[in-house]
Amino acid sequence: MAVTRHVGVVEDPRYHEHRAPPGHPECPERLRSVHEAIAEREGEIERIAARPAEDDELLLAHGLEHLARVRAAVARAPSRLDPDTYVCAESLATARLAAGAAIDLCRAVARGDLHGGFAAVRPPGHHAEPARAMGFCLFNNVAIAARALRSSERLDRILIVDWDVHHGNGTQALFEDDPSVLFFSTHQFPFYPGTGDAPEAGRGRGEGETVNVPLPAGCSDPEYVGVFQRLLVPVALRFRPEMILVSAGFDAHRADPLASMEVTASGFSAMASMVRALADELCGGRLAMVLEGGYAPESLVEGTRACMDALLHAETPPLPASVELVRGSNLGRVVDQVVSVHGRRNPRLGAS
Repeated sequence: MAVTRHVGVVEDPRYHEHRAPPGHPECPERLRSVHEAIAEREGEIERIAARPAEDDELLLAHGLEHLARVRAAVARAPSRLDPDTYVCAESLATARLAAGAAIDLCRAVARGDLHGGFAAVRPPGHHAEPARAMGFCLFNNVAIAARALRSSERLDRILIVDWDVHHGNGTQALFEDDPSVLFFSTHQFPFYPGTGDAPEAGRGRGEGETVNVPLPAGCSDPEYVGVFQRLLVPVALRFRPEMILVSAGFDAHRADPLASMEVTASGFSAMASMVRALADELCGGRLAMVLEGGYAPESLVEGTRACMDALLHAETPPLPASVELVRGSNLGRVVDQVVSVHGRRNPRLGAS
């Protein structure tokens, strides 16, 4: 008999109140496309209310000076914190709602109240560093949630998978010396923000727990699926997380205007299914996904639909066929590059 999945979803009209100037890609209209995919599963999901994060929660990942800079920018709004990151009078309140939703959704999954969840929030977060807003991001939603899980739920090992097309420099900066959080990122490279080369592997006690997979422009489903099969799977099996968080950006999609990747709906479905399978095998299915980038309606609908399908599947979803590793191909080169950095710690790395 199929098992009923309790999957939580956060949506809130207040996420539309954060606005940049007309024409900016990180706009409220993005959430209409996300909602289209969520609404298809309306009768199967549990709605989770969004609430604003308190100062002490934001300070789990950011300094007092950073919070003061965001407050000051909002007080003189409309203004901007960097060339790409704008704020309006409602931006601080909206960003608090994004961080608070990520915390509450992740806690509900960690405690077993939900089997999994998806937070359709904005502004995104993975570029926000401890002391700097950048790349459309004010506060690092996933990192704040991970720190909250570490402190309140006493989780010892958290895996963050970031498949946004841009490297999650903020998340890396927050956890690169922390062995309790493994950060795994696939991203177009070289590309904004310029970080995320394979040798960036963590430091100090966290050495080896940052795994960057820098992909050249033009990669599609075979490269992404192959990377997940040959790199993410052995990394996760070694680390054995107690919960998996996903920075779910959909801008590696072939329709996205800000990048140069060619991932399709099938590719996102395969990635989401593999992450769900890892969660089922390693951590009792505990899996939470938080929206990051994605700037084309098609990419947001198809990416969100893939996540909802994986989260709601009654059993572990079927996995994609193994991708052949051809030496000298884009996949072959990037796997060799990552194995050269991390293979000593994980002899299974690169195997199918």
